Amino acid sequence: MLRFFIQFGMTIILLFLSTIVAWYEGSAIIENPWEWKYSTPFSQLLHGEVHRGSDISQLDYFIYAIKYQPTYPVIMTISSLYLLILIGYYFLKERHKWFSSYLFILSGGLFFLSYLICNSPTIGGKILLFVLLVSGFLCIGCAAIIYFQVINRNSPNSKDITN
Repeated sequence: MLRFFIQFGMTIILLFLSTIVAWYEGSAIIENPWEWKYSTPFSQLLHGEVHRGSDISQLDYFIYAIKYQPTYPVIMTISSLYLLILIGYYFLKERHKWFSSYLFILSGGLFFLSYLICNSPTIGGKILLFVLLVSGFLCIGCAAIIYFQVINRNSPNSKDITN
């Protein structure tokens, strides 16, 4: 239980710090009006065309940071994913099939997110695409391993070594 809370706390701190830094780095979009047309999808949904820096949504700071300074957004992504897996494991550790299903659903979400950014022409978008795809495949692999371990453990052909 203590190990869970230590991991949970450290991951929350890492997520918080990387979010603050990514948000700060992404705020540079205010000084680049030529990028407003391409890096402000949330602002365009809310306000239409962006004419002033004050029209830019805070979420668009992260889009800009992902595109041009992807280090901290990638750390945010990995720490968020680790946090989701940690929470899922904590609540489903006794139910292996459910945890396997949870990982499979999580991988579907990762593949969906990677589909949304697959056409990004920037290096940051390509890095994030790679991270999301690798994470999705790792989740599917872990889900399959856990699922088939449960099936092998419960199969009538498995031999008990103690007899």
